[in-house]
Amino acid sequence: MLRRRPPLLAPPELNDRPLRRTLDELRSPHQLHGLGADRTRASWKAVAELLHATGQDWDRRVHRISVLAHALPANVSVRWIADRPEDRDALTVRAYVQAARAVTEGPAAAERAGDACLRAAAAYPEDPTPWLALMLLMHSFAAPTSDTVPVWTEAVTRDPWNRTAYHQMLRYLSPRGHGTVPDLIDFSRQVAIQAPHGSPLALLPLAARTELVAHRPRGGPPMPFSPTANGTDPRPPGRSTRPWPSGFTPPAHPMPKHSPTSTSSPSP
Repeated sequence: MLRRRPPLLAPPELNDRPLRRTLDELRSPHQLHGLGADRTRASWKAVAELLHATGQDWDRRVHRISVLAHALPANVSVRWIADRPEDRDALTVRAYVQAARAVTEGPAAAERAGDACLRAAAAYPEDPTPWLALMLLMHSFAAPTSDTVPVWTEAVTRDPWNRTAYHQMLRYLSPRGHGTVPDLIDFSRQVAIQAPHGSPLALLPLAARTELVAHRPRGGPPMPFSPTANGTDPRPPGRSTRPWPSGFTPPAHPMPKHSPTSTSSPSP
């Protein structure tokens, strides 16, 4: 008799070994008291060192902070801010933590999270991460797309082909978000066409298809990838009725890569 294999679930940190080591340190029993495993090292220092090593690799920085925001013990970002109130990495981590958790805490928490995002953005103007935290917050509280596009534009102005930025907008344009099937398809297709050679965003249409399949109505028929009944789209490649969210023009060229050396350093 054939046995059904359990699904393979990737951990949120994927294959990021430095992030995995940081998470393992944070999960130490002693972290419950805000201290490292040796009881003398503040737990936030592991996060500070990780983000310092990340530098201005914005894709990696956003991914690491987004994973940490859901995994950090509640006291870590609080203690980090208390110890280093002007540290821009601390401000950004706190903003993402508050944005990720506000949906379970109510409107007052959402207002505090929004203020934290704007403060982090002011502290580190080059960083797209606070704007993506703000966009996550807006999605959680069903802000309309017209309000979200300016925030998304702030992020992609700083890092034009940031993967998280486009995946977040894809969620917004999904039928389960604030868009429609044609919105989702056209956006993913146009991003894939215009993304730089070798960019993982070339696979955004696959993410769009996964979104449609995974979130179709329960018991309903599979949703086609394109608006036509047979699953094909008669429109020529590169032409779309709604290629980008209203108010945004995609960058003509990718932004030059930043130096891997960050101007922020972990506090001693």
